Amino acid sequence: MPARDYYEVLGISRDATADQIKKAYRKLARQHHPDVNPGDRAAEAKFKEAQSAYDVLSDAEKRKRFDTFGHAAFENGGATGPRSGATEWSARQAPGGPGFENVDFSQYFGGGADPEGGGVFEELLGRFGAGRGGGRRAGPRRGTDLEATLEVPFATAVLGGSTQIGLTREDGSQETVTIKVPPGTDSGSRLRIKGRGGPGDKGATAGDLTVTITVHQHPYFTRDGDNLTIEVPISLDEAVLGAKVDVPTLAGVKVTVPVPAGTSSGQKLRVRGKGVPARDPLPAGDLFVILKVVVPKLVDERGRDLIRQFADLYPQRPREGLW
Repeated sequence: MPARDYYEVLGISRDATADQIKKAYRKLARQHHPDVNPGDRAAEAKFKEAQSAYDVLSDAEKRKRFDTFGHAAFENGGATGPRSGATEWSARQAPGGPGFENVDFSQYFGGGADPEGGGVFEELLGRFGAGRGGGRRAGPRRGTDLEATLEVPFATAVLGGSTQIGLTREDGSQETVTIKVPPGTDSGSRLRIKGRGGPGDKGATAGDLTVTITVHQHPYFTRDGDNLTIEVPISLDEAVLGAKVDVPTLAGVKVTVPVPAGTSSGQKLRVRGKGVPARDPLPAGDLFVILKVVVPKLVDERGRDLIRQFADLYPQRPREGLW
């Protein structure tokens, strides 16, 4: 079967520029590379054919000969013809050596500076020619990085602590990994645990495990940055007369907070240093206590009389001038 015209092989016009020739070859090399099509003899034949075409058309002198004499210019052992070229793709030397002219395969299969190279063939470089005579064998390859999600209690996220996550490996084995959660961790935080990803190849280092955190809500604490907030109910007499009330902290230790006489619902008191713990270079956050006055629901007639007397004695117009 007669050899096809090299311009037809690459799918380009006879006046194609050097860049157009290179671009067409790269597209075919990626499409028909033997590592992408293992055992496909037709694809390997097309890969070799594209290599032969590029060997000639990428060289100005060879292209000139081909344009003038066609394939005859390289028959009978012509010194300027393509070297044994397409007989065995894996036996070729490194880029820049005989047979590659000045083609750098890292541009095709590693992404590199070529935006069309992508990252699809990055792995192929590691095993290019592996197991074939003359090819470069793959070296040790670092393990794959893994991703996981983990829900942690509010107190653990704020105060810091340890929790565990269960992983199922590719071989089906189960593993429990302990995660150290630093103080002040927020939902969406990503924690990297080195060496707990996929195992490395041929003794290479293992990949990393990245865990994305979701923090549970707390039944009565809320968080704003490094500060915590808690609502504390107080009685009517405590609000009017003043009092000292015990307030819980996230660490489990209660603190006594003075309630000023004449306190209204919504008044906010600050307890310094009882929020998110300090961590360099950030100081500890504060705990804000929001007081909520609770009035009795069931009041008998005597109680109502006392309230009326109190209202007459201390008249209030809380909405006057408000709107």
